[in-house]
Amino acid sequence: MSDQESGGTRKTRKAASSTNLEQADVDALFGAPAAGAEQAEPEAPDFQELPGTAHAATPEVPITALLDLSLPVSIELGRTTMTVQELLRLGRGAVVQLDRLAGEPVDIYVGTRRFAEGEVVVLGEHFGVRITRIVSRVSVQDAA
Repeated sequence: MSDQESGGTRKTRKAASSTNLEQADVDALFGAPAAGAEQAEPEAPDFQELPGTAHAATPEVPITALLDLSLPVSIELGRTTMTVQELLRLGRGAVVQLDRLAGEPVDIYVGTRRFAEGEVVVLGEHFGVRITRIVSRVSVQDAA
């Protein structure tokens, strides 16, 4: 280490040691009460209402605000489970048997919630589903 570096370090140490403060001095600087003095109870803050937010506390949203939302709709024809070996044997023309019988209603999901049941119909060259029953919230909870 050079003389200039060590001299600079000595000056810094000397300056730091000459600024040592007593705890009472620090308390006085930060407004802390003196030893033995009673501390006053802190006051509760007074928050005022911001202009234009008086109705923000109510969670009412007009239903028209929700009408443009897009939700995924899925139709479940049936389910099955297969081993990896069975999956690997699948190829073109293979038939996978499902757990539902022909003519049994299919499930209609909106998002992840079962919404209705229906029957598969053919519309020209496309498949469709005719809704036969809306599933009530009570029956969904009973099934769970």
